[in-house]
Amino acid sequence: MTKKLFVLAGEVSGDMHAADAITELLEARPDIRIFGIGGDRLRALGAELMYDTRQMSIMGFVDVLKHAVFLRRVIRVIKDAVRREKPDAAFLVDYPGLNLMMASFFRKHGIPVIFYVSPQVWAWRERRVSAIRRDIDRLLVIFDFEVDFFRRHGMEVDFVGHPVVEQLSKISLPSSAVFREINGIDSGTKIIGLLPGSRRQEIACLLREMLDAARLLNSRYKSVFLLGRSPNLPEECFSTLSEYPELSVIECSAYEVMQNSDLVVVTSGTATLESLCFGVPMIVVYRTGWLNYHIARRVAKVKNISLANIVSQGLQSADQLVPELLQNDARAEKIFEKASAILDDPECSVGIRQGLLSARARLGHSFPSRKVAGILQEYL
Repeated sequence: MTKKLFVLAGEVSGDMHAADAITELLEARPDIRIFGIGGDRLRALGAELMYDTRQMSIMGFVDVLKHAVFLRRVIRVIKDAVRREKPDAAFLVDYPGLNLMMASFFRKHGIPVIFYVSPQVWAWRERRVSAIRRDIDRLLVIFDFEVDFFRRHGMEVDFVGHPVVEQLSKISLPSSAVFREINGIDSGTKIIGLLPGSRRQEIACLLREMLDAARLLNSRYKSVFLLGRSPNLPEECFSTLSEYPELSVIECSAYEVMQNSDLVVVTSGTATLESLCFGVPMIVVYRTGWLNYHIARRVAKVKNISLANIVSQGLQSADQLVPELLQNDARAEKIFEKASAILDDPECSVGIRQGLLSARARLGHSFPSRKVAGILQEYL
């Protein structure tokens, strides 16, 4: 009888991580039927998708309330499909708001739950741990420090390593010297990266501030700016670019930005962790709605919000290895001030690079997708 695996990956990164693991799984078990929620990568593997990740891009408490009717419909469709199809296991990837809710439903129906990329309850909402312990059969964590946290709460967890390390092992980029030569950038020119995010809301909140900061930096340094554009976003998200004709902007992949920049301005998220792996000095920015921010601040248990600072914590004496500019501080003048301080101080830049590369070792050096696939097989 054909085995069935339900997958719920509500974001682009989750689609990627899920697809890598399922690619490995299908090599060993090509007969498995995959269905659920995902994106282009899962669809290419033959997964039957009820909703696409593009429809699921919802951020923050307020945005969830605005989309409450849609989310209720999604939950109803999932539950109907699960009752009808009776999958042998559920593979839930990141996206904790919906996935933790669905984990309880799967448990009540006797379906084993494998949760990949742990909810960051060590940062906030620690009370959720009891529900995680109750509803999740196997928790696969991507940071080494998460193991001790969950074991203190009586849970057995598997540290599989961070998928970012695996993604980076698969790419091949020309050296920075070759990149400069191809693009006609001389050695005296500063290369500054702009990574405004992969969601429409992030672009709307932060791209203009980044470009205004670029304008200020351009007046002080001989500069070229690398803009990392997420392929899942439409052209109109970047229409603001036309208002800055004086800037020399090269559009390229996020990894090319990280590989070749002297400094990056990056929206908080997975991109800060990827930048960490490249050892590139960064300024982390983040802005959300007033209510979202104040709710988050009230429940947060960590001083820093960027994964780069969280992962490097304890490896260096300062509270922050890289600057974070949040809410009203995430504006052009502040970005310019922090960027100038790093660009003008070679020792500071080198210290940040060394700190970030030291922290990279905490992410593991294995292929998480193979470990995850092996664990999925145990339940199929």
